[in-house]
Amino acid sequence: MSINPIFADYAGLDLTPYILVSLLALGMALAFVSADRQSPTSRALALALAFIGMSVDLGIVVGVQYPLPHRVIGLFGWSEALAIVFLMEWIMRVRRTVPAGALDTKFGDRLVRVGQAAGLLYGVLSTLLPEVRNRQFLGALAQPDAYRHYGFWLFLVPILLAAACGAASILLMLNRRPDRAERTRVTAMVAAIPFMSGSLVVGLHYSAILMVIGLLLLLVGATQYHVLQGQRGQFMSRFLSPQVARLVSERGLATAMQENHLEITVVCCDLRGFTAYAQAHPSARVLQVLREYYDAVGQCAAEAGATIKDFAGDGVLLLVGAPLPEPRHAAIGVDLARRIRSAARGVTARAAEGAGPRLGIGVGVASGYVTVGVIASSGRFEYTAVGPAVNLASRLCQCAADGEVLVAAATVEQSAQPSGEPRLEPRKPVEVKGYAEPVPHFNVGETPGLATAA
Repeated sequence: MSINPIFADYAGLDLTPYILVSLLALGMALAFVSADRQSPTSRALALALAFIGMSVDLGIVVGVQYPLPHRVIGLFGWSEALAIVFLMEWIMRVRRTVPAGALDTKFGDRLVRVGQAAGLLYGVLSTLLPEVRNRQFLGALAQPDAYRHYGFWLFLVPILLAAACGAASILLMLNRRPDRAERTRVTAMVAAIPFMSGSLVVGLHYSAILMVIGLLLLLVGATQYHVLQGQRGQFMSRFLSPQVARLVSERGLATAMQENHLEITVVCCDLRGFTAYAQAHPSARVLQVLREYYDAVGQCAAEAGATIKDFAGDGVLLLVGAPLPEPRHAAIGVDLARRIRSAARGVTARAAEGAGPRLGIGVGVASGYVTVGVIASSGRFEYTAVGPAVNLASRLCQCAADGEVLVAAATVEQSAQPSGEPRLEPRKPVEVKGYAEPVPHFNVGETPGLATAA
């Protein structure tokens, strides 16, 4: 193998480990971008890893073997500079996904930009002073007097500045108490930064080892993050309609669930006789009944494209038409209520085996304009809906006896169901806070469904 005179000290060095390191970095980049190409954070990390792989391939595998001039090898420094820029960009994008609450995030964001500027400075210095970089910085710690050369410090300072800014901005982000998945991947990045930075100056005999350690730390953190995100996605899919869950995955939670004023239909259901049933049966059996009940309601919600806002004891609150608007929300909401009644009866029938109190199901349905959106506290999200329709659906649910589905008259009108049909039984209007007059409503009989979800 021929050797570049610039790297004459490494004559006879086996470059196979560096080829493998380069392939590892490029493979990780491809894996991240192909597995989650819609995510801005994954794209930024993939670009950073791609430039790390290029840096190893160009700066070592190519630079050592071929007698290239200093200025050409100096240009290879831009692969390292761009790797720094995109690692900082990854940190910035992760910071934007973590709720800040009342905390001021400007300082941490500025640190990221300073780190990116330091990376660009390294690229400029590599272009202007290629020989100084090649002789006095790369692998400098393999020489006992490296610290005496000005070139060592000239190129080391931007690297240290970028590493310090990145680590500091991550540590500041941890003050926001991000969830376990976010903590895992940013902690892995903090641990990996010293190894990847140190690989530039320790000499070619050891730099491959440091680079592999840094990449493996990133890989472990990213893998754990995606595992936790997958579990979160499965959890969310039980509460959100499939189309909303997909929207959250592709565009992020903030985009999918930004605050809106929408006309929706609210469906509220709960079990009748649950307190007496819970007192008369072992807790394990009660929990099993609740699981079956939640599963049944969740299946109905998924089929109707509804969003589950709350599971509270034996009560469930569902939204039709949020966060994605649905022009047929009233008809779909009434049909959803019927489906829930039918599905819940199967659960209550199985729960009634043996002696003791029996369970029933009551449902309330109302439509109207509400404000919907995400509220966050200490890194936790809750999707909320505020408006008179929510209160009315809850009040009608409270009034419903076992097997009744009480629907506000306004919802019946919007669902295009003639109020004189036999299956719609008029009931005495109820007084509800927020409404000036008692609210007329109907009980939906046992006739097959009024509508099906689009």
